[in-house]
Amino acid sequence: MGNFKIFTNGFVKENPVFVLVLGTCPTLAVTTSAMNGLGMGLATTFVLFMSNIVISMVKSAIPDKVRIPAFVVIIASFVTIIDLSMNAYVNDLHKSLGIFIPLIVVNCIVLGRAEAFASKNNVLKSFIDGLGMGIGFTIALVMLGSVREFLGGNAIFGHKIIEADGMLVFVLAPGAFICYGFLMALMNKLSKKLK
Repeated sequence: MGNFKIFTNGFVKENPVFVLVLGTCPTLAVTTSAMNGLGMGLATTFVLFMSNIVISMVKSAIPDKVRIPAFVVIIASFVTIIDLSMNAYVNDLHKSLGIFIPLIVVNCIVLGRAEAFASKNNVLKSFIDGLGMGIGFTIALVMLGSVREFLGGNAIFGHKIIEADGMLVFVLAPGAFICYGFLMALMNKLSKKLK
């Protein structure tokens, strides 16, 4: 039961985007479509759970003075793997996400979970936490991307739902903030009901 609670914390109760308000910059920048949100979410999930595993395995061998730089090097290694893999296999998505893939290294969700959870727990719990937080992050990005894509272009995942022009503002930065605010309010209301 304890591992299941750790896994589901990132979905609603401790959702990194809507509740903890972490990773706001890539969240607002890349969610112009549901596909971009899904791609960024999955890339971050991979980095999050892999770095959590490695950090929890080597935590006792890392001196306190170099703990954060060591965490960044571990995270950067997995970011490089996902960056090169996306460039090779999903090049259009890689081009669409651009600089935000390498910036996963400094994403406060990844570094925060490494410091707050993986450095203090065993490998299994760190894996479960990384996967749960990553899936919660992915769900948030897909939700935001879907709403923005639907309102801005009457489509979801590139498929037209309504044959009409959308509201351009929702594809631009102001629309990102508007959608983010409404979804955050909805998630906070939901998380209060789940307490």
